[in-house]
Amino acid sequence: MACDGWGVDDGYWSADGVRHDTDPEVRARLHAAMGAEPGAERPPEPPPMWFIRSGQMHGLSSPCTLVLEDGTDLGEVDHLRTDLPIGYHDLHPVDGSPSTRLVIAPPRCHLPPERAWGITAQLYAARSRSSWGMGDFGDLATISRWANELGAGFVAVNPLHANDPVEPRQPSPYFPTSRFFLDPLYLRIEDVPGAADALGPELDRLAAAGRALTGGERVDRDAVARLKLEALEKIWAGFGHDERFERFRATAGPPLLRFATYCALVEHHGRPWQQWPEGLRHPSRPDVLAFATERAERVRFWCWLQWLADLQLAHAAPGDMSVVLDVAVGVDPDGADTWAEPDLFASGVEVGAPPDAFNPNGQGWGLPPFVPWRLRQERYEPFIRLVRAACRPGGGVRIDHVMGLFRLFWVPVGLGPTQGTYVRYPAPELLDVLAIESARSGAWVVGEDLGTVEPGTREMLAERGVLSYRLLWFEPDDPEHWPELAMGAITTHDLPTVAGAWTGSDHEAQRRLGIAPSDQEAAELRQRIARLARVDDEAPVGAVTDGLVDALRRAPCRLLTTTLDDLAGADARPNMPGTTDQWPNWSIPLPRPLDDLLDDPAVAERARRLDRG
Repeated sequence: MACDGWGVDDGYWSADGVRHDTDPEVRARLHAAMGAEPGAERPPEPPPMWFIRSGQMHGLSSPCTLVLEDGTDLGEVDHLRTDLPIGYHDLHPVDGSPSTRLVIAPPRCHLPPERAWGITAQLYAARSRSSWGMGDFGDLATISRWANELGAGFVAVNPLHANDPVEPRQPSPYFPTSRFFLDPLYLRIEDVPGAADALGPELDRLAAAGRALTGGERVDRDAVARLKLEALEKIWAGFGHDERFERFRATAGPPLLRFATYCALVEHHGRPWQQWPEGLRHPSRPDVLAFATERAERVRFWCWLQWLADLQLAHAAPGDMSVVLDVAVGVDPDGADTWAEPDLFASGVEVGAPPDAFNPNGQGWGLPPFVPWRLRQERYEPFIRLVRAACRPGGGVRIDHVMGLFRLFWVPVGLGPTQGTYVRYPAPELLDVLAIESARSGAWVVGEDLGTVEPGTREMLAERGVLSYRLLWFEPDDPEHWPELAMGAITTHDLPTVAGAWTGSDHEAQRRLGIAPSDQEAAELRQRIARLARVDDEAPVGAVTDGLVDALRRAPCRLLTTTLDDLAGADARPNMPGTTDQWPNWSIPLPRPLDDLLDDPAVAERARRLDRG
């Protein structure tokens, strides 16, 4: 499908094979959303960049001074050696021409060991008796130790991205205020350095109140935040100097300072930032600097919370275990990232998906996309920081809607998803960045490639070492025929659990919510489950889950995973697409406390069935 100079496709083919041409008015609106001047056929010319594979020798058209990423000056060169390190370097022509960013990338991302398996958890839902109303980094450490003892190699979690520190707290981990930073709500207060000394008897009172929240039927993030912030502010009041904190601040640099300033601003002025006083609507304005100076201690407090989160995440798994972080496809249009770098995001459009068999009306996700040409103008620095943050634990990374590296479905605000179209992204260059950060950190990469996938996309991802994501619920082929370079699973957070699908409770829930589910599709899924699990119609949920795990184990995929929800026999899926407050999305805890679940020999045996030896 052809596209114009701004990357807007001429049209697309829907899932049912019908071509949809891009409406001229939609095209014009998308151009405007990218900041196009009227009549401009293409974006401004970006700064020079040169992407090459590591280990290759290249000649130069004229002599240049080569400065490596770490500042090493190699002096004047007339060719590029084969032993140059991967990374982002600079070529400065001796004749004074503009410098070129030299990006040297490995052929592919770091690959995981063969035949590893792991557990996928919605961390907020994994509440133990020690939790303060929601699963936390301490619970992640517990899950990791348990899984490690069973022989698992990784624990994958929902996005842990930061959300705004004001009520009501955003429940969706896929609608963050920032993808560069962590959500302090996952902090375990008892593990904060100095907590016992700073709080004294108050720690017991606050902990008791927090643990009382764990008995609730839903995760109440607002109540959790009030208790945790009360505790953290009291610990902060007695916090002095810690060289580790100062090194963290220095390494994180201006992006951390901007984020912490935003947190202090949103506490004071509320949401959205577009309604703040004019002088506070951009981080570069003098009023923002004055605010940050006046409230320097509060800004430092929010930096401190990020340091604590980074510390606790780093200690959340044994040395031979991997923690796999999930990267959301976008951010809150009224959040920290859009405030910090507003020009990077398209204005007046949202990311979505065209109609398909599962969503006949299409989808609009409310997330503003990166503007492709502005990303390149910034030499991909925002994307580099995003991937680097996700690779921080050095285990693995799952990229939600990985097709967004190639194209994203843009929908003008106010129009329905059926009126959107695709916008192209520079996939080869983004994949080079991904390969660099993956290789440096030793973090392997899984790309969530469900839904409408353009021909050739999966092949290119496989060539670059990005693992596919295959589900029993989605794939027409049996697991034996899945690719090796993939992560295999039964279901995911947006689809029915095993119990929900087998008992019909998920189908009934959709009916109650007015989603109008297909009776035929539900019956076909149940038949498929019975065949794959090798059970009869009367089999209990536990036997069905065991059978499906056995079916999954037959896949040749490098990675296999099952969810804590299915291990626990949960019937409610974490998220019901197409709903808002009709379903408690992202707020449903596991049906049993984590302690009881992990102490259950039947659960351990069910998880261990994934081990292929």
